[in-house]
Amino acid sequence: MNQLKPSVCIDAVFEGLAVDEAIQQVQAAGINAFEFWGWWDRDLKVLEAARDQADLEVSACCTKFISLVDPSARNQYLEGLEQSIQAARRLKCKTLISQVGDAIASISRDDQQASLVAGLREAASMLEAAGVTLVIEPLNDLIDHQGYYLVRSEEAFQIIDQVDSPNIKVVFDIYHQQISEGQLIANITSNIDKIAHFHAAGNPGRHELTRGELHYPSIFEAISATNYRGFVGLEYWPVGDALKGLREVASWFGQ
Repeated sequence: MNQLKPSVCIDAVFEGLAVDEAIQQVQAAGINAFEFWGWWDRDLKVLEAARDQADLEVSACCTKFISLVDPSARNQYLEGLEQSIQAARRLKCKTLISQVGDAIASISRDDQQASLVAGLREAASMLEAAGVTLVIEPLNDLIDHQGYYLVRSEEAFQIIDQVDSPNIKVVFDIYHQQISEGQLIANITSNIDKIAHFHAAGNPGRHELTRGELHYPSIFEAISATNYRGFVGLEYWPVGDALKGLREVASWFGQ
């Protein structure tokens, strides 16, 4: 599995720790990259200094949480994306994660998808010029994100096809998609060219990858057999010792 690169979501795995301490813990686990959610509520100077001191890479962060399915919010979304692209370039981060917003009961699903596609098409030229990839995120609506618009990976992949930009793809969250649809390996491997980032957590509970019903070594082996060479973000809330759990998973990746 050494073709895959693990990344630690410091907001989840090290929730509550100062950013510099969390980054030091990632380094101590033997993992070479980290990710986080919002850049706009952080001191980026502190983050950059800690990143450089630990000699780590920022694998991903989020763009601002503004709806894409609401056409009236599109300009606000694009303004937030422009700011996020600037932050990503400053951080030498090549991937921005985007949620798409909650479903709107008063607008048909077809119209919401049309708005989503139109917004992403407008975003494409900004992303291509900057050399940044935006990944849209399907989330489960049974447990964690009731009311969210984009739930199944199949629909996300259809959107990617419609947008047709090399800089707009999907973040496939294995935890979320196990809850929403199952058939993980088949859905991943048959759409791997549309995936630019992964997230992983144990299910049920969203804890360590070694807990629950998912056999991650088999999933990662299947991903490694494809042409995917990107990051797998470890986005979970540990039950046991966080450092020990990360070191165990890092060994799967040859780190």
